[in-house]
Amino acid sequence: MPAPSPHRVAVLVLEGAKPLDVGIPAQVFTTRASMPYEVRVCGAESGLVTGGDGLSYSVAHGLRTLEWADIVFVPGYRIPDREDPPQAVVDTLIRAHDRGARLAAISTGAFALAATGLLDGKRATTHWHYTRALAARHPLVRVDENVLFVDEGSVLTSAGAASGIDLCLHILRGDLGVAASNHAARRLVAAPYRSGGQAQYVPRSVPEPLGERFAATREWALHRLGEPLTLDTLARQAGVSPRTFSRRFVEETGYTPMQWVMRARIDVARELLERSERSVEQIAADIGLGTGANLRLHFQRILGTTPSEYRRTFTRGA
Repeated sequence: MPAPSPHRVAVLVLEGAKPLDVGIPAQVFTTRASMPYEVRVCGAESGLVTGGDGLSYSVAHGLRTLEWADIVFVPGYRIPDREDPPQAVVDTLIRAHDRGARLAAISTGAFALAATGLLDGKRATTHWHYTRALAARHPLVRVDENVLFVDEGSVLTSAGAASGIDLCLHILRGDLGVAASNHAARRLVAAPYRSGGQAQYVPRSVPEPLGERFAATREWALHRLGEPLTLDTLARQAGVSPRTFSRRFVEETGYTPMQWVMRARIDVARELLERSERSVEQIAADIGLGTGANLRLHFQRILGTTPSEYRRTFTRGA
């Protein structure tokens, strides 16, 4: 069976582009045997683009690359709250979206997407330092300052640079499945999954040792998903009361403890469906959900599809 056609990724470098924001999608999606993506870095024009933090970029492609791309990343750039990108950039982003390309912003790249009007009436985020400026400059955008990224389907936004990795892994997970996303995370030495609803930074009122203890508890739970895991069990492992554990856990992750456990179990189920021939009943037992009916129920609720359909989608052409 022929290999699938690669997804075409454009990274649009604007004046003052931030180096980490440019590098994240370029590295995550760079062409390799295990990743069906082709990446092109472009600017408003080909040639030298002055970046931020003392770096500049020599780009071989101009805006016509956006006519080629399936996904367009707009990295963050300097002083986005003072003026919009050139009109030619805004118009080309709109045309790319109109023909079906996904637009994804990292950090202050959200300002460029907001300038197109495509975020009007939608949720979006950006770096926490600029959330108020984004809301003031584009009042029709529903700015959420308390999340790592927002997926509105054809337009996606993320917070600061590190959350750009989370957004890229989220896109990978949707395109290629959990196994490919986890493989990329291991290559990047990054967390395989942080929910979009997780806070951009832990409130200062939360003592740092508690946050470290909760990270250890989550890691402990990930190795025991096939066992009974309750709020009391997790709180006891963390060494705090169930009430304290539940409240602080939501602050750190955006989920209640049991919501997080269920999503972790479903992620393991997804990888087993992609990479093994185990039955739905066997997978349900492996991940602590007991029966195939239980797995199907939660799979449908969280992902909007069935385990069987998911397996067909992500093993097709393998």
